[in-house]
Amino acid sequence: MAQYSRLEVASVMKETGLVPLFFHTDIALAKQVLKACFDGGARLMEFTSRGDFAFEVFGELNKYALAELPGMILGVGSVTDAAAASLYMQLGANFIVTPVLREDIAMVCNRRKVLWSPGCGTLTEISRAEELGCEIVKLFPGDIYGAQFVKGVKGPQPWTSIMPTGGVSPTEENLKGWFEAGVTCVGMGSQLISKEILVNKDYAKLEQDVKKALALIKQVRK
Repeated sequence: MAQYSRLEVASVMKETGLVPLFFHTDIALAKQVLKACFDGGARLMEFTSRGDFAFEVFGELNKYALAELPGMILGVGSVTDAAAASLYMQLGANFIVTPVLREDIAMVCNRRKVLWSPGCGTLTEISRAEELGCEIVKLFPGDIYGAQFVKGVKGPQPWTSIMPTGGVSPTEENLKGWFEAGVTCVGMGSQLISKEILVNKDYAKLEQDVKKALALIKQVRK
């Protein structure tokens, strides 16, 4: 069962501005990555469900977070159907992120008051997601739509909260563009948790990179 309501999760997303994305089949490595992000100041992690037995890894990862990393909010991304969403919520997922707008996922998440963030690419999809109770919409793929799309959405719908994923990097120029356009937070995967870091198991570098990214977000928001 989720430890945080959808409003609590949305609040932390807005406050920190960063949701790291990550998947790996090695549970021990995944724990180290999660701890490095936590020590770097991140308070959310989207575990992307992209491999066989991913739910088993997430279950162990969430147990670790609950026992060792107080305040760390774990959710699951790349969820494609309601059955998978329900399984992950049984394992304690605090939020569900999807690549597309799926109304069946909205229903099961809303029933448990768990935040769900669907991937949307049009104003019509965004509007429908909000009608279905979405707090923060995922703009995906972010690099295709860009910051100008966010500005376009925020014009007629200033109340819309947007999280771009894809095309987000931990540089001042990139982050400034997104946040000045009006995003609520950003999702960041391999640009933050790189293959090099994983191969070298350089968790100290990851911790510092997370700290830098959060500092940049705070700076560009001023």
